[in-house]
Amino acid sequence: MLALKLTLVPLFLLVVSMSGKWWGPSIAGWLAGLPVVAGPILFILVLAHGASFGARAATLSLSAILASEAFNFAYAWTCRSRSWPVALGVGLMTWFIAAWGLSLLPVSPVWATAAALTAVCFGQSFLPRSTVVAAGAPLGVSDLIGRMLAGAVLTLLVTWISGWAGPAWSGLLAVFPLLGIVLSVSSHRAHGPAFVISLLRGMVLGRFSFAAFCLLLSFSLPYQRPLLAFAEASFLAMTVQWCTRRLVTMQRAKLAEPNAVATD
Repeated sequence: MLALKLTLVPLFLLVVSMSGKWWGPSIAGWLAGLPVVAGPILFILVLAHGASFGARAATLSLSAILASEAFNFAYAWTCRSRSWPVALGVGLMTWFIAAWGLSLLPVSPVWATAAALTAVCFGQSFLPRSTVVAAGAPLGVSDLIGRMLAGAVLTLLVTWISGWAGPAWSGLLAVFPLLGIVLSVSSHRAHGPAFVISLLRGMVLGRFSFAAFCLLLSFSLPYQRPLLAFAEASFLAMTVQWCTRRLVTMQRAKLAEPNAVATD
């Protein structure tokens, strides 16, 4: 079990981080929205504590989209006028306040779905705007190792405290904005606040596939074998991610058509 904790999340992070170099930016963008951190952590929680525990944790992970969007919202607005340590501190404080509030809600897929949808709609409506295109930057070896180590530490922490923290906080901590923190801070330092804002606004595309993944797990885990339940949830997440990216691509193409005609 220890070997699984130390290797599963770092391996997923390695594949996602290197996918742009291996298969191109379109595949990298598609993979980035998948539950590459929370998914393996939830799987380990099921192996350690059973399907019922895992289903409740998955429900809280769904609602934790609100906490992740709260972090993005706080960091995006703070970074416009403050340095990255201040923005990070405000973002983390906002995340913990949101997570604490979510832990008090009833453990229900209905409540969790409502919280996730509210967060996505609110975040996209009130996040600051940016015209900068958040293109992928070269990933150094130290950055890659840092991401993998952070993934391993988060996995060990969540699974270690899960026994006394219970499924609620285990599910919430499984969605701790690890990649969001790494990407926000590194982008803020290298490219400035406008780039960070564009990056954080773009993260919403992956929320739908993550929500589908957690929602299906919350219903299927009590009635199916874990491997089958996670296989189905992963397939659904990939399908939703492909559909959302397809819709965005079509929308952008339609918006570009009038400009092309005007230029002609």
